[in-house]
Amino acid sequence: MYLFIPVGLLLALQVHAQSSSTSRSISTVTLSGTRSLTTSIPFGGGDFVPTGSHVSYLSYNTTITLSSTTYTRGASNSSAASISGANPNSSITSTSSLSTSPTATLLVGTNAASSSNGTSTSTAPEPTNTQACNNYPELCSRSYSNITFVAAHNSPFVNANNVAANQDYGVLDQLNDGIRMLQGQTHYVDDTIYYCHTSCAILNGGSAEAYFTNVSNWLAANPYDVVTILIGNGDFIDVGKFTAPLESSGLSRYAYIPPKIPMARSDWPTLASLILHNSRAIIFMDYQANQKSVPYILDEFSQMWETPFSPTNESFPCTVDRPPGISKADAENRLYMANHNLNTEINLLGVSILVPTTVKLNTTNAVSGFGSLGLAANNCVGMSFPLSSLFQSKVPIPITNISAPKTDSWNYPPNFLLVDYYNRGSYPGSVFEVAAQHNNVTYNRKCCGSAVRSAAGRAVVMQASIIGLLSLLVTAITIF
Repeated sequence: MYLFIPVGLLLALQVHAQSSSTSRSISTVTLSGTRSLTTSIPFGGGDFVPTGSHVSYLSYNTTITLSSTTYTRGASNSSAASISGANPNSSITSTSSLSTSPTATLLVGTNAASSSNGTSTSTAPEPTNTQACNNYPELCSRSYSNITFVAAHNSPFVNANNVAANQDYGVLDQLNDGIRMLQGQTHYVDDTIYYCHTSCAILNGGSAEAYFTNVSNWLAANPYDVVTILIGNGDFIDVGKFTAPLESSGLSRYAYIPPKIPMARSDWPTLASLILHNSRAIIFMDYQANQKSVPYILDEFSQMWETPFSPTNESFPCTVDRPPGISKADAENRLYMANHNLNTEINLLGVSILVPTTVKLNTTNAVSGFGSLGLAANNCVGMSFPLSSLFQSKVPIPITNISAPKTDSWNYPPNFLLVDYYNRGSYPGSVFEVAAQHNNVTYNRKCCGSAVRSAAGRAVVMQASIIGLLSLLVTAITIF
């Protein structure tokens, strides 16, 4: 059975989803075929979990130690942060740092810079660090695994009036506004890797190399920032095919190569250490990663788990969805990502598809209330509002954000909060406020503003929706 749905119909489905307020649990549709890329198809911004014999999750019974001298991540980069006169590629052994000149930038922390002999050169109290790492000085000494980052779901898919879009602003705006994880789905077409949503015929976000180049250039201009890239390998191609665009773009020069496989939560370095070593791009891949072959493309699911994929449940349970079958103890030893991009399930002639529930973004991306990002993040921790946020929050703490401990809660907040249209919410920047509360920092940055669709844009969508409905009446769906 094959499914053919015209793009016009997808636009009509988006309008239907925006007018629907009923949340239903998803029922997976299985279509026949030889690849799960075509048997579990993500439509219009929603994604079904990949299935099939070629979908596998790596598991390690023992830890593999990697040699840092066996792989070169790319050409040397002259844009590394110059901090306390330290060499960013040198070994860092001291637990403190000391500025060697009045104008040098100081980073302090467990893995911060030290003098050339690895010992502090003074017994005087260390000065307070004023250099921000990922926009906050407090995060410099914090382990990468002890920080909550806001992640852009399908970051490259920015196309006004396209039902398959997931963001209003491009990657440079995303990074400038504070997004620190970039997730997107790639496809391999004519020997080139593109960022395409389901199919390049639906939404083509451009080549992966062009996207990686933008990220690389941004890192060069922002030497005190660490960015995570999560590559969705939509066609399950060999990981080696990704090295060319990563190296040609210059992004591989910033790639972090971990010392072992897999990395436990306690193994991750501090942001200061990553910055000093100029290893400021943490690159994960969901399927087909092979760190023995390409050590700077990290296997996602042996080191990170995710909450339910493409959620349709507004309560956003904080349970392990992928990889399947891991124990709670194993999960607690990994990073994790909360998928908080709400979808609506539409059933047409017995076929279920998912489309983004954009009408509820002001609630979904809000700081508080049922269905909000704030409440979901708190539920993951199994505790009420972080006490520190009592003094830092820009908004009053509502009773709806108080949650009792739950069986699906964890001892630490999500490392990544994956959202659609990050600029929308209860107010501009509300998704960053949620992350700041769990990082115990004060969010006071200016954000992106609310995207307002023009009247002309609304007319285009409605016109396309009418065409889609007419297509449905004539030949919308053909099933063999």
